Amino acid sequence: MCCHCIMAANCKNPRPKAGAYRRFLSLVFVTLVGVLLLVVLLGTNSVSNFVSRSPIESSVKDLRPRYNNSSDYRLILNLPKQSGLSIQLEKLNQLRPRNTDLYPKLAKNHITIVLYVHNRPQYFKVVVESLSKVVGISETLLIVSHDGYFEEMNKIVEGIKFCQVKQIFAPYSPHVFPDSFPGVSPNDCKDKDDAAKKHCVGNPDQYGNHRSPKIVSLKHHWWWMMNTVWDGLKETEGHTGHILFIEEDHFIFPNAYRNLQKLATLKPKICPDCYAANLAPSDVNSRGENWDSFIAERMGNVGYSFNRTVWRKIHTKAREFCLFDEYNWDITMWATVYPSFGHPVYTLRGPKTSAVHFGKCGLHQGHGDKGACIDNGAVNIAVEDVDKVVNINSKWEVRFSENQPGYKAGFKGWGGWGDERDRALCLKFAEMHHFKSTDSVPSSDD
Repeated sequence: MCCHCIMAANCKNPRPKAGAYRRFLSLVFVTLVGVLLLVVLLGTNSVSNFVSRSPIESSVKDLRPRYNNSSDYRLILNLPKQSGLSIQLEKLNQLRPRNTDLYPKLAKNHITIVLYVHNRPQYFKVVVESLSKVVGISETLLIVSHDGYFEEMNKIVEGIKFCQVKQIFAPYSPHVFPDSFPGVSPNDCKDKDDAAKKHCVGNPDQYGNHRSPKIVSLKHHWWWMMNTVWDGLKETEGHTGHILFIEEDHFIFPNAYRNLQKLATLKPKICPDCYAANLAPSDVNSRGENWDSFIAERMGNVGYSFNRTVWRKIHTKAREFCLFDEYNWDITMWATVYPSFGHPVYTLRGPKTSAVHFGKCGLHQGHGDKGACIDNGAVNIAVEDVDKVVNINSKWEVRFSENQPGYKAGFKGWGGWGDERDRALCLKFAEMHHFKSTDSVPSSDD
């Protein structure tokens, strides 16, 4: 029905000017409604996706939307059925950091510290004591990542009062599943069992050995932790700077934090080819060269740090990481992930160590039957005056260490990681905070 007919039904003698005015108002109204509807339908997702990303993240092509709630990824990825303890640990991961009443604000340029642990309380106490004396420690957030739940380890964390501290627990740790995968299943193959003859479950590694949950937990925990810290925590989602990673047997010197802040600031200027900054040499037995220069070498596994851009590069290599038959995360990185970048991966450090590896027993030996891993329950590491203050000079040159010894491309791995279930779980960890995407990924030069 035309506008004239509608108006004629309501007034006998409409005036031409009034009719034109009403037609104009109707047109404006319809236009406004259409525009608002378009904003509602199209604008919501694009706006919400934009504001949820930090500036550095929005430029990286492989970012994908977060899941709507914490249970989505379990259903979509078909993760193992959780035990009661696993569910409880996942709830604990949602708790806010402790000590926010003592340290309500983090420093603007803080470097988050992640300390990953299993069950060596004697070692853990030494590390925590060393951290308590680190200059600047109160400015930052300490995240303690647990592989399994052990009450004595938990009590040590509860006693930390020198900074904000957050605990996270790997909910799919083999140590949390006593009767099923990823722990020990009743019908799992063991040692060099023949699966066909024994009618057991599992794939052997390249040396014919079947999985050991105690051994594979090393690599599972590290990969779960990395994906969680970078992509799964509210406390770090806007963090664009470096994150420092240390273990429960790394003694940290008082100057470590300030040295690292300086290294992270200088790195893009004096060593643009460096991916990371290290507190210690890649040779764990070395205390440094004491030269008047920086050293650029392969990334070490004691006190290493990098930023979100580097993590994104690592994350794109999930298949290389998860499918390589090697149970050690660090050897996997050296032998397959870093070489896949197409060029040397250097880390920048000072000529004198700011962290020391003191462990005498393996990460997952725990207490054992022989008591403490540290002789007499103590460790004797000399801390000199030079270790208490910043001891690097921004005017130094950088010495590059080439043709370094150690694991590199071509090494076939020590095995221990041949079971398809472990490989699949590892790949699921890479996706647990992201929807699957066919978007192109950035090149190593992006």
